[in-house]
Amino acid sequence: MRRSFGVLLAFTGLTLGAVAQAVPAAAADPLKAAAEQAARGCDPIAPAACLVPFPNDVYTVRDKRGDTGRRVNLKAAAMPRNIFGKGIDPTEFNRNDGFSPGTPILVQVPGLDPARTGLAPSTDIARSLRGDAPVVLVNARTGQRQPYWAELDAQDPRRRTLIIRPAVRLNEGTRYLVALRNVRNASGRPVPASAAFRALSKATAPKDKRLRPRWAALQTTLKDLRRRGVGTRGLNLAWDFTTSSTRSLTGRALAMRDSSFARLGAKAPKVRLTSVKELTEQEDPRIARRVNGLIEVPSFLDPSGTRLDYGKAKPGPYDRPVAPGWRTYHAPFQCNIPRAALTGKQRLNPVLYGHGLFGDYSTIDATAVKTFSSDHGLMLCATNWMGISGPDRPYLALLADLSNFPLIPDRMQQSYLNTLFLGRWMVHPKGAAASAAFRSADGAPVLAPAAKLTYAGASHGGIQGAALTALAQDFTTSVLSVPGMGFSTLLNRSSSFASVQQVIDIPYPDKADQQIGFGLMQMLWDRGEANGYVAHLVRNPLPRTPAHKVLLHEAFGDDSVSNVTTEVMARSLAIPVKHPALRPGRSNDVTPLWGIRAIPGFPYNGSALVMWDSGTPAPPPGNVPPTPPNSPHDSTVRSELARAQAAHFLKSGGQVIDVCGGGPCVIPNG
Repeated sequence: MRRSFGVLLAFTGLTLGAVAQAVPAAAADPLKAAAEQAARGCDPIAPAACLVPFPNDVYTVRDKRGDTGRRVNLKAAAMPRNIFGKGIDPTEFNRNDGFSPGTPILVQVPGLDPARTGLAPSTDIARSLRGDAPVVLVNARTGQRQPYWAELDAQDPRRRTLIIRPAVRLNEGTRYLVALRNVRNASGRPVPASAAFRALSKATAPKDKRLRPRWAALQTTLKDLRRRGVGTRGLNLAWDFTTSSTRSLTGRALAMRDSSFARLGAKAPKVRLTSVKELTEQEDPRIARRVNGLIEVPSFLDPSGTRLDYGKAKPGPYDRPVAPGWRTYHAPFQCNIPRAALTGKQRLNPVLYGHGLFGDYSTIDATAVKTFSSDHGLMLCATNWMGISGPDRPYLALLADLSNFPLIPDRMQQSYLNTLFLGRWMVHPKGAAASAAFRSADGAPVLAPAAKLTYAGASHGGIQGAALTALAQDFTTSVLSVPGMGFSTLLNRSSSFASVQQVIDIPYPDKADQQIGFGLMQMLWDRGEANGYVAHLVRNPLPRTPAHKVLLHEAFGDDSVSNVTTEVMARSLAIPVKHPALRPGRSNDVTPLWGIRAIPGFPYNGSALVMWDSGTPAPPPGNVPPTPPNSPHDSTVRSELARAQAAHFLKSGGQVIDVCGGGPCVIPNG
C-alpha cells in the first residue's frame, strides 16, 4: 500500500502538504450557509454535501442551441477534491448537454432508515411505483412514473449516501422530477426537511439575492410535481435534472465511424500480418492456425494516445474528434482457424470476439472459446478494447486525480473503430479472403461463401460489445455473454473491479465523494459503454445503421457483472426472457426478473435474455459484490449447452432455441 501511495504522489506531482482545505464550520443562520453553498456552485437545498442532490439542473445553464436546451455547467469550486487538495476538473463533464440516462441519483438525508421509510429495494422494484412510495421519479413531460430501487451506500456505514438507481434506463434528452418524502428514522419518527429546503420551498422569495435563482427553480419543480399528481406535503427534498441527448451520448463515436469508413470507401482496411503459426494436433487439437497482425485505423487520439483530439474547437456537447492528416493507429489482432477448416471438412463463419476486463485479444486462446470456435465452425478474430484492456493497466495510477478519467472512455471509443475496421477486413473480398493465411493447403478459402459477420463477447466484451453492436454496419447479430450496463452501478458490486477500487480509495477515501465521482464518471463512460447506446441497439437505430438482434446470457449470482445490471439492460432493451428462468426458491426477489416479459415460444426469432444457473447462491442486496465459493462468471462460456445456443443464434441470424428441455437452464457441476 505504501508503494502504491508513492506512485499516486508521483503521478499527481503533489505532496502531502497540499491537502484539501478544511470545511468551514456551519453558520448559525441556515440561509446564510445555503447562500455560501450557492456561491460555490453547490445546491443549497441539501446542506449535507455540495453536489447532492445529483444529478441536478442546478448544475446546468440554459442553452437554446442544444438538443436539450441545457448545458452542464459544473463549477470547479464544487467538485470533489482528493487528499492532495486537487479538485476534479469539470471541463470534460461540461461538454454534456445533460446527465447520464443511467445515472445514480444521489442524496444525503441524515437519519434516514430505508425499512422504516419504505424504500423500494432491488428485490422489490414494483414497490417503487406505489402511490405512496417515498421516492418518486417522474418524466416531467409525460408524467410517467419511472421504476427504480433505492439503497444506502453499504460502503460507508458512517455517512451513507442514498442511491436511487433507475431500473430501466431513462429516456435521452428528457427532464425528470424527483421527490423524496415522508422520510423516517430507525425509531419510525419523521425526519424533518432541512431548514434551507423549507425556507426555499415557501412562496416568498428569499432576501439574499444569491438564493433567488435556486428558489425560482424550486418553485417550478414543485409546481410541476403537483401538476403530475405528486403531492408536496411531507417533502424532504425535490429537484429536477435533464438527461443527455442522443447526439451528446453517441455523436463522437458515430462521427469517427462515418468519416473513417467514408474515407475507406470500397477498399479493404490495410493489414500487416506479423505471424502465421501452424499448430500441430498435439499442440492444439482444436485450432490449426493462429494468425496475428496489425490493422491500420485512423487515430482520433491526440499524439499522447490518451485523449480524443478535438483540434481547435471550443469545448461543446457536440464536438467531433479529428484525425489530423489522417493520423493512424496500428491495432494488434489475432484470428484462430479451427482444424477442420484446413482439412476441407468445414467452412467457417467469421465472428468478432470481445475480451473481458483488462484482458486482450489472446482471450480467444482460452480453452472454452477455442471449443466454441471448433465445435461450431466459427473463425474468431479479436483486437484489444483500448481503455480497459491489459495494456491499459498503467493508466489506472492516473485515477489519483479523477480529472484524468476521460482518457478511459476516450480510448474506448477509439477501440470501437479498431474493431469495426477489423470486422470489415474479415469479410472484405480483398481482406482476409485474399490472404494465403486464410486458405487451406489446396488453396481453398476457410470462410464459407457469402458468410455473414457476427459478434460475440463475454463480460466486458458483453458490456462494450453492446455499444459496438449499436454502431455496427457490417453485422446485425450479437451474443453478449454475462453483460451489463452502467459502470456506476457495477463498480461496487463487482469483484473484478477490486484493483480499480483500491486505486480510488487512496486519493478519495470519503465514500460519499466516491459516489459523486461515480455519478460524474457515468456521464463520460456513457460514450464508451452499453449505457450510452442501449436505446439504439435493437430499435431506433443510429443514423445509417441497421437494427440488431442480441442474445443476452446471464449467470445467476454473478460476482463480476452484477445480475441487476444485466436485468436493467434487458428491461431497457424491452426484450423477453426464457421462462422458467430459475428453479423455485432460487431468487430472493419478490418478483424474479420483474418487468421482463416471457418469450412466447420456441424457436423464437429476435432478441432475448436467457438465465443460466450453476448453483451459485443468490446475490446479496446492496452495493457489495457477491462472494460465491465458485464464481459463475465464466459458466456460460464453459457450458456446452450455452455455447450451442449462442452458435445457433449467430449462424441463424438471430433465432433463439431452447436447449434446456423446457425447464430452467442449469449448468451441471458449475
